[in-house]
Amino acid sequence: MLEKQLETPITILKKYYGYNSFRKNQLEIITAILNKTDTLCIMPTGGGKSVCYQVPAMLFEGITVVISPLISLMKDQVDTLNSIGVPAIYLNSTVSHADQGEIMNDIKHGSYKLVYVSPERLDSNQFLQFLQQLPIDLIAVDEAHCISQWGHDFRPSYARIGHLMQQLSSKPVIAAFTATATKTVAQDIKQGLMLQSPLDFVSGYERENLAFSVVKTGNKRKYILEFIERLKGESGIIYTATRKDVEELQPFLEKNGVQAVTYHGGMSEKIRNENQEKFIYDDEKIIIATNAFGMGIDKSNVRYVVHYQLPKSMEAYYQEAGRAGRDGENSECVLLYTSKDVQTQKYLIEQNASDLERKDHEYSKLQAMVDYCHTTKCLQTYIVNYFGDVAENDCSKCSNCKSDLEEIDVTTEALKIFSCIVRMKERFGVTLVAQVLKGSNNKRIKELRLNELKTYGIMKEKTEKEISELTQLFIAEGYLALTTGQYPTVRLTERAASVLKDGERVVQKVKPVKKEEPIHSELFEELRQLRKEIAEKEKLPPYIVFSDVTLKEMCKYYPKTKADMLQIKGVGEMKFEKYGEAFLTAISAFSNENITIEMAPKVQEKPIEKAEDPSYLVTLQFFKDGMDIHEIALERDLKQTTVEQHLIQGAIEGIELEWERVLPNSYLQLINEKRAEIGGEKLKPLKEALPEEISYFHIKLALCK
Repeated sequence: MLEKQLETPITILKKYYGYNSFRKNQLEIITAILNKTDTLCIMPTGGGKSVCYQVPAMLFEGITVVISPLISLMKDQVDTLNSIGVPAIYLNSTVSHADQGEIMNDIKHGSYKLVYVSPERLDSNQFLQFLQQLPIDLIAVDEAHCISQWGHDFRPSYARIGHLMQQLSSKPVIAAFTATATKTVAQDIKQGLMLQSPLDFVSGYERENLAFSVVKTGNKRKYILEFIERLKGESGIIYTATRKDVEELQPFLEKNGVQAVTYHGGMSEKIRNENQEKFIYDDEKIIIATNAFGMGIDKSNVRYVVHYQLPKSMEAYYQEAGRAGRDGENSECVLLYTSKDVQTQKYLIEQNASDLERKDHEYSKLQAMVDYCHTTKCLQTYIVNYFGDVAENDCSKCSNCKSDLEEIDVTTEALKIFSCIVRMKERFGVTLVAQVLKGSNNKRIKELRLNELKTYGIMKEKTEKEISELTQLFIAEGYLALTTGQYPTVRLTERAASVLKDGERVVQKVKPVKKEEPIHSELFEELRQLRKEIAEKEKLPPYIVFSDVTLKEMCKYYPKTKADMLQIKGVGEMKFEKYGEAFLTAISAFSNENITIEMAPKVQEKPIEKAEDPSYLVTLQFFKDGMDIHEIALERDLKQTTVEQHLIQGAIEGIELEWERVLPNSYLQLINEKRAEIGGEKLKPLKEALPEEISYFHIKLALCK
């Protein structure tokens, strides 16, 4: 009892977690909770939210109930707590009825400090009656953004928590935690949970260890292969927009020598759980998943998150991207963008949004993501500003900040685009504006008499795609704005008026993505293997034994004694008693063999950059990846006839492709029959002798084959 009274937040942190100091805002939040003050904590993923309620739980006399949205999250947290000597348990659907009775009896007798439950369990009157019998000091609500219908992951059961808490015989402290919440969502959380005079703690939205990149590429699969090769051996998540994309990308990677597991809502729960476990336990390094995967996954050593398509909102993107680098180590977050992805998300909004207000809200969030992909500002600053916060400095590591090219003056282009929008009376979308500026012969343009405008064709030297990209840049930078809805129209803002009237200069930055090679020592790999062996024996995820950060500190300082080891971040007394000697032995053995050898990193030769593939080979790769002629033309901003010529070139060179997709066997047979009948190699007589649906392209392709 005396020892209990002497314990403080910092002694608890050192003893159980192995750290000498708290992170930003952690101690202030813990102090507020210990003072019985309701709190709202908005802290970025990896910022240490769980410590903020776990430390008070150990200092309070009574029990802490943690309301958590997912079974996997509960299990992960409870396993972690038990591994450091903190008595914790969960009650969910995976626990048998008989075991639940025994666990509830143990809870009554004070066997556990933390009890994890789902929000749905609170709907049971019987369970509420059980809670009323307990000495509950603290209710911690994790993933609290789920309470808001304007959040990105609304769950109706969360909306009932506040009312249910009022039914408890004595009011505990309520602390709400989330990684992402706009001001509207934060207000919803406080009202929904009925927090009384709460203290708000916003730890900022910056993740200093994450490097954000937006990559606009016509060949996403090729980029993914090269990216994974660069980070070979590291854990990563690849998010896709649909189940179909998951199922198509996995076999493609496997065919190219990359192993990956999959996860989406259409799979059986058994297979989903198996694949999730393989990823968490480092048996598989890569998981390809829809947004059904991730909430509550506390895997600390994810080195990269790649979004294969545009996510639906900034909230969803930042939470998913934030699963990289939870241990504080440098990690990468890459978003692969094409304009086609916007149409996919619009389709999903139309399918899922229930009313006009909800649709407008979803379209507004989607536009913020499109703006993110086109801004030339620091990407992290853009994210921080979106959530209503202010970044102290640019991050210096995102794809925009790392651009070493000078700004390009695009004032002339801006004036042309702005003038065209004014002449089109701000009634049309980005695509039609680009077509008018290009001078397109589109039938609709003639019907609307837009070809009579002074701005018709004044940017004919550029492609429609280039004009659209510039227009999207001006939207992202606040010169233009879009109305909400499935078919938004573009209009001018005050900032554009300043350009038109006052001659304000407009600039654009061209931004290449630099690649940095990760460096890991031999010792790090040996310690990582030792960690995996221990984890397999104890049936725990490896990062619960020690995080990558802890292993890297061991590699840096070569601890020789228990005292040395306890100075390493993440090594507390409990962890040392369990694992310390094994790691000291491994470090000692490595030191004896290698410490006298100069261990400077080898200088790697800079790879020779490959010349860009000839244009027709790029088209052939797209065709091989399953795209049809129309899709390739849109993706590459080429005429359909140019794409057809590229395919004919492939046929001339004897490249094996699924030619039947563009030249059905029935067409080929007819062409060969007429050719034998008419004779010669001239196209026109053949075309006239064949059905109208057989084009010159079909005939040329047949002759080449």
